[in-house]
Amino acid sequence: MRCGDFKETYIQDEAIFQSLFVKFWLCLLFLFLLAFPFMANAYLLYVANMIGFAIIGAIGLNLLTGFTGQISLGHAAFLGVGAYTSAILVTRLGFPFWLSVPCAGLVAALAGLIIGIPSLRVKGLYLCIATLAAQFIFEFIFTRWESMTKGITGIHIPPPTIAGYAIKTEKDFYWITLFFVALAVGYARNLIRSRTGRAFIAIRDRDLSAEIIGINLFRSKLSSFAISSFYAGVAGALWMTFLKVVTPDHFPFLLSIQYLAMIIVGGLGSVLGSIFGAVFITLTPELLNYLSEIVKASAPGYEEIFVPMKEVIFGVLIVLFLIFEPRGLAEIWNRIKAFFRLWPFSY
Repeated sequence: MRCGDFKETYIQDEAIFQSLFVKFWLCLLFLFLLAFPFMANAYLLYVANMIGFAIIGAIGLNLLTGFTGQISLGHAAFLGVGAYTSAILVTRLGFPFWLSVPCAGLVAALAGLIIGIPSLRVKGLYLCIATLAAQFIFEFIFTRWESMTKGITGIHIPPPTIAGYAIKTEKDFYWITLFFVALAVGYARNLIRSRTGRAFIAIRDRDLSAEIIGINLFRSKLSSFAISSFYAGVAGALWMTFLKVVTPDHFPFLLSIQYLAMIIVGGLGSVLGSIFGAVFITLTPELLNYLSEIVKASAPGYEEIFVPMKEVIFGVLIVLFLIFEPRGLAEIWNRIKAFFRLWPFSY
């Protein structure tokens, strides 16, 4: 720690902007994000939007699993609830896009409250099974309730319109995604500093001790499920509006596993780790696709071997992170910052 760098109050210790140095680099980051759509092509903007949706969903799951210690294997189901809610409100009830997104989050939060009720009585592996059951129940509803969801055909969503302007391109949608990502990150970072966030962390560390010191376990756990599901619902609504169609195939069990991989690779109990994990898990398949194209061009015939290996390589990367860096990319970033903070000294 730097000499004289000490905190006298909890507010100082939990300040988001710890120094002018941090503010400077954050300003540069925002300037880059604002300039990015004017420099990138349609494909890069598509990837950037997909990363934004993943960040929102990963932050929601990290609030539940990383900060509260409630493992969920049904996160994809809540993305689906939000996506179908938004699609139904827009196509059947004529809701504007800007109103359908928060409504989708609220309906997903209600579903999370219902699924979170068993969390007071069960935890660990049993809670995993309960959320896994919810995943398959919602998958069945998405597929079989054809009068509402149109089954495997799906619901086609028209391009969103804001103030009479139709959002049709990746560049236009990028600004919407950036707005919601900024809101999601800002709210999550401030939530963790609040009384509610400290209750989440106390429950994760030792729920019995948390209850003894006066924390309402039932209310806090349900709040965590609701907030996490709200994030997922918003992410699902934005994602499917961007793709312009929502079908049950978009929300398989594998998607829930991918979101768990995001917060594990990025770092459990870290908002920044959720961002790192979402970027890593989203970009890795794209990089592997790019490498497969290189193999196809340089060594015709070998792509038949490389293409099936993409899933294996993806899994190996996650296993390597679990073995060599269990605290995720966020911990690597913290060590890098500590190195430059202490340089040229080693202590």
